[in-house]
Amino acid sequence: MARTEHYDAPAAPAPNSLVAAAGAAVIDGEGRLPLQRRVDKGLWAMPGGAMEMTESLPQAAVREETGYEVEVTGLVGTCTDARHVIAYGDGEVRRRFNVCFRARVVGGELAVSDESHEVRWFAPAEIDEPPIHHTQRLRVDHVLRDGPPHTG
Repeated sequence: MARTEHYDAPAAPAPNSLVAAAGAAVIDGEGRLPLQRRVDKGLWAMPGGAMEMTESLPQAAVREETGYEVEVTGLVGTCTDARHVIAYGDGEVRRRFNVCFRARVVGGELAVSDESHEVRWFAPAEIDEPPIHHTQRLRVDHVLRDGPPHTG
């Protein structure tokens, strides 16, 4: 389904839904972070998705889209910026309440999902290379900074 992300755009449509979502920030022993190139826009993003009715936010976070099995080890923070809305082709205009967790790989192997064209590990020095939406870049920055949990 087509989607358009708006950030701090006065002409953006008004949200008509609020969706809880979670992501997993996995840092390997070399300090690298896996990102996926999304099918819907071709932009790179951290894995994550909307919470389903039968799961908790940590369970949604570990439902990895990279082929790995992960376990939550901590909290990166919350991302609730009202200036970010996502408009879908079916008329839904979504605000996300996203909780980003730290996680570690406990199994599986690198693979794409039906939501991604490509998945790869990025070193901190490479993280500025791929095209990433502004809100994802902020989240990646919070992950790499490794400070107290972000709220915003």
